[in-house]
Amino acid sequence: MADSWEIEALWEDFHRVVNMSSAELAAWLKVRDADEETEPLPEEAGTPTGQHVLAILRKRRTDLTDDDLRIMHKVVDTVGDLVDMENEPEPERTPEDTRRRHRLMTLGHDPLKP
Repeated sequence: MADSWEIEALWEDFHRVVNMSSAELAAWLKVRDADEETEPLPEEAGTPTGQHVLAILRKRRTDLTDDDLRIMHKVVDTVGDLVDMENEPEPERTPEDTRRRHRLMTLGHDPLKP
């Protein structure tokens, strides 16, 4: 496991890029997986990474596992690659922008949120 200062820094970075609450993310994961005929069980909705992000949001920092830290690094890196965190979000313009937003939301980051 990482040093406490590394965990603290990662915790801060993770919560900076994950700007959706656990309730918002849980609702998004359910909507994302629902179709006209079926709706997944709440604990089974979304991607494995999205489910893991949701679980991390519900944890205290002291309860993090090595696997949690791995996912947190992955989310921080992926969101950082897809979003310029310094700029204000712009309105969606194309289907590609919508797909990108939905991918980010599955990781807990809504680029349209301030």
